[in-house]
Amino acid sequence: MEETKYDLLVIGSGPAGQRAAIQAAKLGKRVAIVERKAVVGGVCINTGTIPSKTLREAVLYLTGYRERGLYGAAYTVKQDITISDLLFRANHVMTHEINVIRAQLMRNRVEVISAEATFLDPHTVRLAYVGGGGYRDVTADYIVIAVGTIATQDPHIPFDGHCILISDDILNLDHLPRTLAVIGAGVIGLEYASLFAALGVRVTLVDKRDRLLSFVDGEIMDTLAYHLRENRVTLRLGEEVQSIEPIKDERGERVRIHLESGKKIITEKALYSIGRTGATESLNLPAAGLEADDRGRIKVNATYQTAVPHIYAVGDVIGFPSLASTSMEQGRMAAAHAFGLDVRFQPELYPYGIYTIPEISTVGKSEEELTKQDIPYEVGKAWYREIARGQILGDTNGLLKLLFHMETRELLGVHIIGEGATELVHIGQAALTFKGTIDYFVNTVFNYPTLAECYKTAAFDGINRLGL
Repeated sequence: MEETKYDLLVIGSGPAGQRAAIQAAKLGKRVAIVERKAVVGGVCINTGTIPSKTLREAVLYLTGYRERGLYGAAYTVKQDITISDLLFRANHVMTHEINVIRAQLMRNRVEVISAEATFLDPHTVRLAYVGGGGYRDVTADYIVIAVGTIATQDPHIPFDGHCILISDDILNLDHLPRTLAVIGAGVIGLEYASLFAALGVRVTLVDKRDRLLSFVDGEIMDTLAYHLRENRVTLRLGEEVQSIEPIKDERGERVRIHLESGKKIITEKALYSIGRTGATESLNLPAAGLEADDRGRIKVNATYQTAVPHIYAVGDVIGFPSLASTSMEQGRMAAAHAFGLDVRFQPELYPYGIYTIPEISTVGKSEEELTKQDIPYEVGKAWYREIARGQILGDTNGLLKLLFHMETRELLGVHIIGEGATELVHIGQAALTFKGTIDYFVNTVFNYPTLAECYKTAAFDGINRLGL
């Protein structure tokens, strides 16, 4: 039984699973990671985070989008951009990342098993080998479920992967559409809507909610909505889809979308992006004493333990915020907790990165949260147009916003939209971690010219608002 017994068995090789496995291996534990796909990396590497963010970078480069503030709206690096142009970069990055992950797992002596996992009891898992090579049953002291998610699909919608798409189908497009409807204004929907809009595609964004991303500061999302409209995106907020149907006429294959309000949208392609469902269906969770909700998600406590204490769940399968960065930390924390390593949990200081065009990043409290909690706060703002680096880059619409306590001046939140937001936010994150005040930014010398100077400008703005 030696070869079938593990200290930790990780199901899923995405960011959460990788970090859980490597953390346990570094503690000298016998670890195996089970992946039912032919390659490691999960959705993050193969169809989600890495491909979409690489596509975004290719779009920004080939369209000359970053330079349009200086050279005009007609500026472009390449006139006729094709799907092949975009995928060339994505395929290169994906291959590299898969090799990096495999090397990391091998270096840490994590056994990688290509199989589908099914619980037989709380400690025993049956591994059915990929390709029909039989199965074996293994046991583990601890188990981490990191299976990720799949795109949610309404059974009433005739998905065909050609005209009516889910996000996984984007990598298989044969040409760029002239028009696109995106149904669902979550993170994925917004990222793809802004990406295609930057390519010159006429995009219609439909969502039944009245505002974009309620967990992000309202002013930041209003700024994004402005940019989307500037790129000819039509926002249909507060609208619900009644039905979607493919149509074929003399103009070719298209899609007709009927809204509950009676409106109709005719578009070349439709991207259905109303969220994701936990990939838990094949796990046989009841055998382990567990159950998932109606979206396939598993409930966990503050240390990522499920209802069965030795079984943990991490990553997208536990729901919000479903970001690769937070999933990595959840995996590491779960493995550390399982084996008694003293670690510090600070989920309230996890940054969120949203790779729309322009990108958004936020950490700490929003204005809405502080108002709801009756915390007296003030705001300091810096627009990129006030900063020399913003002028040099051609981004004059970016905004960095600091929220701080009105009496103690302790920094409470940082919210950024604009070039480099997902990098720039980490300066504020460090200050939040050590409970710094905005005086830190006032007294700190930043390189010139840099976008980091926004922190100093915003801090001075905030102090001026206090009347001091």
